Amino acid sequence: MGPIMLDVQGTSLSQEDKEIIQHPLVGGLIFFSRNYQSPSQISQLSQQIRNTAKKPLLIAVDHEGGRVQRFRQGFTLIPAMGALWHMSGENITLAQELAQQCAVLMALEVQAVGIDISFAPVLDINNISDVIGDRAFHQQPEYVAILAEAFITGLHSVGMKATGKHFPGHGSVKADSHIDLPIDERDRQEIFQQDLHPFKHLIKNGKLDALMPAHVIFPAVDKLAVGFSHYWLQTILREQLGFNGVIFSDDLSMQGAASVGGFVERVEAAQQAGCDMLLLCNNRAGCIEVLEHANIASSVASTRRLQTLLKANQEPATTWSTLNEHPRWQQADKILSSYHIK
Repeated sequence: MGPIMLDVQGTSLSQEDKEIIQHPLVGGLIFFSRNYQSPSQISQLSQQIRNTAKKPLLIAVDHEGGRVQRFRQGFTLIPAMGALWHMSGENITLAQELAQQCAVLMALEVQAVGIDISFAPVLDINNISDVIGDRAFHQQPEYVAILAEAFITGLHSVGMKATGKHFPGHGSVKADSHIDLPIDERDRQEIFQQDLHPFKHLIKNGKLDALMPAHVIFPAVDKLAVGFSHYWLQTILREQLGFNGVIFSDDLSMQGAASVGGFVERVEAAQQAGCDMLLLCNNRAGCIEVLEHANIASSVASTRRLQTLLKANQEPATTWSTLNEHPRWQQADKILSSYHIK
């Protein structure tokens, strides 16, 4: 599988989209709200993409719930994960149940329209970052770990793999990496004891299938932003924490990625640091530049890891038209509806 994940322009494929999807370096595609009109339309687009690719292709979406949910009309409106703690009356057992059922419902609906994974859950701490905020489960790392584990249990129970983000934590720095390069000046001990806790817990328990690093610099640990840091991704994540899953870069079009140069330099640096798949979104000229000029390649190890995320390797997905007949969807729908989550 190619190491580039990119996007398409609209609700159907243009000729340029088709040519790009067929490029040997392209191994993934991510959907945004502009690609969506209805469940039937996005199902058709997913199938059109797979038919065009004529190769294994990982299709993803950011469908966390709350303000980060790309498909809305026709889909269940999943609450922000940070709302579950309050909805449960601060009852940890009930909050775990709600997290698990939200994951089941989300995963089944996303899979039913031909998508492999949603980039979830968020493992950041709801501390001072506005861009994270209620996307995070809680302000305490211990509760983030517990609730995220319940969410992942829900994903796994219906055949979707989990992607934790944004390693090692974006919640404790104010700047938004979409438009800035956040620098977290805290000492190493605080970062490892606080922000890293949910990641360490879930890796140790074998729950995380994939991770996405943050476009954040932690000077007390390394001078490079995490997604470009061999020390963070290889020494700490792979060697010290024992993580064997997929490493996705965060979107390399974001301003937080600009510290290493242009688009070609970004994808080369991210792959050299250890990212298995490189996201390049919302900049078609940048995508073309990378496909034509970047010195990157597919690797056997990355392909092997990426193939484990494909929906075809898991439980056969139901279609959208038969989704409400699925017993797990019915169960999750009933439980969440009782809490007015529908």
